[in-house]
Amino acid sequence: MNFNLIVIGSGPGGYVAAIRAAQLGLKTVVIEKEELGGICLNWGCIPTKALLKSAQVFNYLKHVQSYGLSLDERTLSADFPAVIKRSREVAQKMSKGISFLMRKNKIKVIFGVAKLQAGKKVSVLDKEGKTSEYTADHIIIATGARSRNLPNLPQDGKKVIGYRQALVLSELPKHMVVVGSGAIGAEFAYFYNAMGAKVTLVEYLSRIVPLEDSEISQQLERSLKKNGVEVLTSSSVERIEASKDKVKVFIKTSKEDHSLEADVVLSAVGITPNIEDIGLEEVGIAIDKGRVVVDHFYRTSVEGYYAIGDLVQSPALAHVASAEGVICVEHIKGLNPEPLDYGNIPSCTYCGPEIASVGLTEEQAREKGYDLKIGKFPFTALGRATANGDTEGFVKVIFDAKYGEWLGCHMIGTGVTEMIAEAVTSRKLETTGHEVLKAVHPHPTLSEAIMEATANAYDECIHL
Repeated sequence: MNFNLIVIGSGPGGYVAAIRAAQLGLKTVVIEKEELGGICLNWGCIPTKALLKSAQVFNYLKHVQSYGLSLDERTLSADFPAVIKRSREVAQKMSKGISFLMRKNKIKVIFGVAKLQAGKKVSVLDKEGKTSEYTADHIIIATGARSRNLPNLPQDGKKVIGYRQALVLSELPKHMVVVGSGAIGAEFAYFYNAMGAKVTLVEYLSRIVPLEDSEISQQLERSLKKNGVEVLTSSSVERIEASKDKVKVFIKTSKEDHSLEADVVLSAVGITPNIEDIGLEEVGIAIDKGRVVVDHFYRTSVEGYYAIGDLVQSPALAHVASAEGVICVEHIKGLNPEPLDYGNIPSCTYCGPEIASVGLTEEQAREKGYDLKIGKFPFTALGRATANGDTEGFVKVIFDAKYGEWLGCHMIGTGVTEMIAEAVTSRKLETTGHEVLKAVHPHPTLSEAIMEATANAYDECIHL
């Protein structure tokens, strides 16, 4: 019952922290109330990408003639339950993989509901109603977050749903209203539209994916509209009226108020950290604006207690939680890790076209007073994209004109989520624009667009 480290939660923050701790010789236990892998692996990152891959393949099949192929369109259809089934199978396979990693690293796993106690203790209530108590030198809280519930958009799990229900609908709705156009909203809007549903995307702010560069937002809106998604910006859902078969949605726009009927409404308006009923108040751990207060090494206000991931004031991204977990554990072990640079965190949205970005947007860079060199390169001018038959989108790079510092990189198009790591690594190494330009990129590849955009910023672009 005594450990060096207790980790509460087995999402991408918790399980990574536990494995790194085990590698460093710490006797570690993970406490999980549901499935290993947490929300990301079971109800977020992984199953949504499986759904989106099905949508991508379905789109390819719809356009096989453009590749010189033929297909009897009468036999082409989406087996929606089978698509959902494949997504769940992918998630289950990955969860089993985490279980293997726990055994491989000799990490004890306890299933149950954890609650913090004073004196570096944790009580666990299991499914049989039995409570056990565990102690450790250090306790990491990694309980994640859940779908945010708004008063004017109460989720009932049937007519008004969150992302968990959106992953397992039994049948394809004819009309879905998606409220919120961040990563979750944009991805589900794309998926259900691709599967054949009518989709209305409602965004409160003046543009969709509002955290991205404005030109990225404009391109995605054009792409979604071209595919038949109705996009309403500067709009809000005031209230809903649910009946047995339909849900009436009352929407206020910048021009008028109106209502529409849908089969289901997906609330994608953000997340709420899971901080309730886990003992934070009893132990005396400080909270500010609904999140746990931590320092650069994720120490809370109470010695021996740490918090990582969606619980703290950092981007709610799986890779951020994993990085935080590693830094936290290495600090516990005394390895003197470097604090995480939150200014160099990549962000990816896996709709069609994909979005990937890192660093400052053009607007943010100008607000900071930088003299800028900005380059863009469209995929329409790229040989590999043309050969792929998918030329939608572009790469945009932003450099400081004085020193050549790579301030930001913003991409939209097929495959860009696999390309953004070049910008992240280059920025980490303080690579200048001229160095990016002179680094030979392989031809023909999509990654050439980064070099070409950089060349455009320095007036040396060959292919544009």
